[in-house]
Amino acid sequence: MLSIFDHGAYPDCPTPFNLAAYVMAHADRLSDKVALSIVGLSGAERWSYAKLEQAIRGTGTGLLNAGFKPGDILLMRLGNSVEFPIAYLGAIAAGLVPVPTSSQLTAREVGKMVDSLKPAGILHDPSVASADTDLPVVTTDQLEQMRDLPPVDYHMGDPNRLAYLVYTSGTSGNPRAVMHAHRAIWARQMMHDGWYGLGEDDRLMHAGAFNWTYTLGTGLMDPWSVGATAVIPAEGVDPEALPLLMKRHEATIFAAAPGVFRKILTKHDRIDLPKLRHGLTAGEKVSDQIRNDWRDAGGGEMYEAFGMSECSTFISGSPSTPAKPGALGKPQEGRRVAIVGPDGPVPLGEEGVIAVHRDDPGLMLGYMGAEDEAAARMQGDWFLTGDHGRMDEDGQITYMARADDMMNAGGYRVSPIEVEGALSDIPGITEIGVTDCEVKADTRLIIAFYTGPEELDEAALLAQAQDRLARYKQPRSFVYLPQMPRNPNGKLLRKALRDHWPKS
Repeated sequence: MLSIFDHGAYPDCPTPFNLAAYVMAHADRLSDKVALSIVGLSGAERWSYAKLEQAIRGTGTGLLNAGFKPGDILLMRLGNSVEFPIAYLGAIAAGLVPVPTSSQLTAREVGKMVDSLKPAGILHDPSVASADTDLPVVTTDQLEQMRDLPPVDYHMGDPNRLAYLVYTSGTSGNPRAVMHAHRAIWARQMMHDGWYGLGEDDRLMHAGAFNWTYTLGTGLMDPWSVGATAVIPAEGVDPEALPLLMKRHEATIFAAAPGVFRKILTKHDRIDLPKLRHGLTAGEKVSDQIRNDWRDAGGGEMYEAFGMSECSTFISGSPSTPAKPGALGKPQEGRRVAIVGPDGPVPLGEEGVIAVHRDDPGLMLGYMGAEDEAAARMQGDWFLTGDHGRMDEDGQITYMARADDMMNAGGYRVSPIEVEGALSDIPGITEIGVTDCEVKADTRLIIAFYTGPEELDEAALLAQAQDRLARYKQPRSFVYLPQMPRNPNGKLLRKALRDHWPKS
């Protein structure tokens, strides 16, 4: 039998449709219920469903009043605050196309995005770096004043039309703007049972910042779309305080990148969370050590999910269908997934590239301005993720390896080509190669290796990287090498660079 999981396609998204209207569909019925709690050690800020929807739709009105029109692209340069999801959903409610971006990006990186996107305007927190342009700018103060405006009518239309863009590094080394349709939120229903075990009575705490797309989807929009409560730690809360906040605010599900679970475990031998049913993790592969230590400490089971910017998460373990030992889990019901070789799906048990069907409602529309690159990732009806795995007779998928040299820094996928390109013209560097190295158990950091006439001052190199790259893309160390490791054809062997990293 072939490595194909296909139990039938998910029901079509209704039409007309609007992503923000779907997320806020329970707001009238649950008007007084707490939709969002922003929790800190000294208290909590609470938003009811009625207050949240008013802020979202008022912001939509304000953006239209500012002269933007449906279809316009708005680049988001906002910080870790509630203004981020309000502005994001407010723009979509009005038919605008927001582009959430990391607040860690430098002005230089944002300038490249502006040049390629040609947005109609920028939503800007003055504390966040942005490009020097003549584009209209809406500040956070202006966004806050829009919340009380008359609610915008939801801009309804074809569920396949463009709703938002997110950036991914891609294998080319150039960040790609991934275009997603309004139907992308409809597809996330497959995750509710296939990963979360999510219901209206849940209180889901996500440990990430507001302006991380993982938080935006898993931590906010998904709970709101079922009428649950989202719980987000206030800015500045240390991970070691999260168990106290989860207990105090009765979190039933906890979602975080694997590194957050690890940080909690370094400070807590035991975790007393009587309301917590389970944990969720994604963004990078979780180790068995973290999973076992979390369970032994009293945190319960942890369910992992696999996905990507182009299709969110579509393979996962869940409370109803746990992953087998060593496996990621299985495709969520409604997904069509295959393990593909050069000639199509491979037999069960054989390694190949993990692929999702082209008709998956959560699959991207394409890469803006790089249509050929998107087409190159299709093999017949299958979109190739670039990651290798194998499928067993129950549909469970074991992750094997990345097919490329993509790095993972705290849950962010980072292209080595992009980092190398940003640093290659530093005086004194002849050649540079970067990869992620294990600096201690379950912790990987980006390390740069370089050649040149002589070894350079590392502090100066780190400073150059800080000026050129977002924090999560910056190498944390520079290692001088007499020559780079290469294959017989002269190609740089990035994985072999790890052999030159001193083992602790």
